[in-house]
Amino acid sequence: MKAFSRIYLVLIFLLLYAPILVLIVFSFNEKGSFAAYTGFSFKWYRELFRDSTALQSLRNSLLLAISSAAIATVIGMFAALGLDRMRLRWLKNSIKAVTNIPMMNPDIVTGVSMLLFFVAVGGILQKINGNIDLIGFPSMLIAHVTFSLPYVILSILPRFRQLDPSLREAAMDLGCTPAQSFFKVEFPHILPGIVTGMIMAFTLSLDDFVISHFVSSPDFVTLPLYIYNQTAHRVKYSMYALCTLIIFVMVIMLLLVNFVSGIGERGKRKKETV
Repeated sequence: MKAFSRIYLVLIFLLLYAPILVLIVFSFNEKGSFAAYTGFSFKWYRELFRDSTALQSLRNSLLLAISSAAIATVIGMFAALGLDRMRLRWLKNSIKAVTNIPMMNPDIVTGVSMLLFFVAVGGILQKINGNIDLIGFPSMLIAHVTFSLPYVILSILPRFRQLDPSLREAAMDLGCTPAQSFFKVEFPHILPGIVTGMIMAFTLSLDDFVISHFVSSPDFVTLPLYIYNQTAHRVKYSMYALCTLIIFVMVIMLLLVNFVSGIGERGKRKKETV
């Protein structure tokens, strides 16, 4: 039975990571073909840094991901705070259900509804001021914040539930205002949830294609849209190099997060022993 479970685990990992390994290996293929490996070369990485359109789409993706993650994290933190303070159970459950709708909806439904919304609002704004164009970066930013927000709230809300309410009350008894007690007592406790939610929102935004496809404009193209547009012809092999670089950056970020969390846990253990 143990042998069968190990074989099953190996097969699962192969299915998950074999395509990524093939992508990384052939991004260094000199000929630029999956038919044969002709030799190790950085040719496609050099081509990547000469492709100004690809680099611009990467910058757009990073700008959008960082902006939407930051906004969603701030809104999600205070939304989780409000849900934690709410006393009416039926109202709390109703708001949580409405908040989870973007997460439960299929991406294509969210994308189409967002498109119709922005077209309607854009038409109203153009009647007021013809120079306002909502489709593009503003529409993509609003859409990415919308579908990232439930994940941020779900990451932060359990941290509030784990916190002892008496700590907040003790801080206010000692002279802290509600704002001071939040930032001095509660914020350090929910910080891991905030970081987790921000990383998740950043990853979701960087990876999104379906919703971005509906609410984007030719003036602001993200990396997934740029790669998709190439499939009408032929995907450049420099894109394999770009994907490899993104994979390495993500792996380094995960290692850093685990390293920092490990240091924090060791510090807590030392304080407890002392």
